[in-house]
Amino acid sequence: MKGSNIDDDTLWPLSTRFPPLSVIAKTQQKRHFHEFLRRAVFGLARNQRLRRIIGRQMHEATEQWKQTGKPARVFTEFAYETKKTKKSGWERERRVAAKAEHIDGKENPRFVVTSLASERWAAQELYEKLYCARGEMENRIKEQFSLFADRVSSETMRANQMRVYLSAMAYVLMNGLRRLGLAGTELAQAQVSTIRTKLLKIGAQIRVTVRKVWISMASSYPWQGLYGEVWQNLRC
Repeated sequence: MKGSNIDDDTLWPLSTRFPPLSVIAKTQQKRHFHEFLRRAVFGLARNQRLRRIIGRQMHEATEQWKQTGKPARVFTEFAYETKKTKKSGWERERRVAAKAEHIDGKENPRFVVTSLASERWAAQELYEKLYCARGEMENRIKEQFSLFADRVSSETMRANQMRVYLSAMAYVLMNGLRRLGLAGTELAQAQVSTIRTKLLKIGAQIRVTVRKVWISMASSYPWQGLYGEVWQNLRC
């Protein structure tokens, strides 16, 4: 859930009606924030105080980057509490998981605050498998815009609804193509816009005879080998 799209007036009844529910959310809202922290995972804005806490891990990540030249990550966790003021601040210490990362010659620290127990979710697993999965879900939603899900300019609501349905069905087909036809190829992790451009949006000459429809593609098409591999994968 994203705070810019769903406000706390929506999330608050959800968390109170279903107390066992863990709400994995990204929010800019502050109202009821303390209550959500009892059952949630939130991104925590970095500051100099947090940076000092993970100083040793950041140094370790930097040394790894210098040795390998590749991005290096070191994970840790600690108890943290913001300073209490009249208008803000936490009422107690909370668990913070931190990623000390050095990438492309610069530091890239990230922090998440959570109520989930470390026995169930270690720091690295919490960040990579749980928190980052939220961002991956957002990416999949954004992919649908490549298939014109945002084109809802028809006169009637029903017509616009049909256009969104068609876009959603196109995404299901494209995702199936990526999962089955492109498995093991260079486009196995490609976005649907790339797949559409390289494999589907291709110029060809069409000739219709009595018994057949002939599709002649250009001999200069650069992804002929990939196209044939996808064809074989889908026929198996």
